[in-house]
Amino acid sequence: MYKVFFNQRPLILTTKPPEITDTTLVLPIKYTEAKNLIRALKSKRYQSIYVYHPKVDKLWKHFHQKFGLIEAAGGLVKHQNGKTLMIFRNGKWDLPKGRIEKNELILDAALREVREETGVLDLTVIKPIQETLHIFKRNHKYKLKKTYWYLMHSNCSRPLVPQSLEGIEKAVWLTNDEVKVCLQNAYANIKVHF
Repeated sequence: MYKVFFNQRPLILTTKPPEITDTTLVLPIKYTEAKNLIRALKSKRYQSIYVYHPKVDKLWKHFHQKFGLIEAAGGLVKHQNGKTLMIFRNGKWDLPKGRIEKNELILDAALREVREETGVLDLTVIKPIQETLHIFKRNHKYKLKKTYWYLMHSNCSRPLVPQSLEGIEKAVWLTNDEVKVCLQNAYANIKVHF
C-alpha cells in the first residue's frame, strides 16, 4: 500500500479493495487518468480515495506512468539538546529536502539539501526513515514526488541560515512542544515522521 498526498489529502494505492461507503471512491487502475484523480482529490464529496489493483508492482508502475516521478531527499534533524530542525517555506512548516541531482547518491542529496537549506554543516546520519509521496503542480503539469528521508543528528551551535533563493523564510531549532504547534500548519506528508 502507498499513501500519496495531494493538498493535504491522501490517495491510497492498494492491493486490497477497501470497504465502500458513500464518502469512499475506489477506482480500478484502468480508469485512472491523472486529471480524473486530481478532480477526485479536489472534490469535497469523498473522504477516502483509493486506486486498486491486486498486484503492487503493476499498481505502482501505472501510477508512475500517469504522473512521472521526481525523486528528492531530506532530513529529520535532531540536535543534541533534543530540538528538531524545521524550515518555513511557502507559508508552511516543513523539513529540509530537495531534488536529487543526476548521478547523485540519495544519502548525499539528503545531506546536501539540509546543509544548503539551513546552514547546518555538522550532520551525522542515524538511519533511513519512512519515504513519502506527494503530487504537486509544476509548469501546468501534475508530478509525483518521492522523498527519501533520513534521521540525522547535529551539534550545530552556529546561527542557522535559511536558503532565501528557495523561498525559505526561517530555519529554526524547535522544542517538541513548538513542533506540535507548527505541525498544525505543515504538509501532511511530513507529519508521518512525528
